[in-house]
Amino acid sequence: MTKPFYKHKLMYDENMPPRTQYPRLNAHFDVKHVSHDYHQDGIPDEDVYQLACEQGRIVITINRGDFEKLVGTKDDCGVIAVPDGPAAARTDTKLTALLMRHGPKYFRGRVIPLGAPEGERQAA
Repeated sequence: MTKPFYKHKLMYDENMPPRTQYPRLNAHFDVKHVSHDYHQDGIPDEDVYQLACEQGRIVITINRGDFEKLVGTKDDCGVIAVPDGPAAARTDTKLTALLMRHGPKYFRGRVIPLGAPEGERQAA
């Protein structure tokens, strides 16, 4: 029996490229960008995380360290930290694959570095 598809809700931190550079993610998931969709440039990471949690969105960011201290409980929305520099097409593919493999409970209250082996993924 195949696992049912879950349409994750994502929020790109302002340091991320525009969401149009990630066509696979946009095709499968509900993606918003804090700067381009919400017009919230320059807001503190705490406010980005709070907004994402209020809306049930997973934060996608390059600033792993800034968000690690914000993730606290299993009810939090969670964070996926992407490496700085790789081509958007590769990040798009890896993010889509990760999100397709896991349901929402997997991401809650965790910071997940994209591309790290399963054993290196950290719970907050």
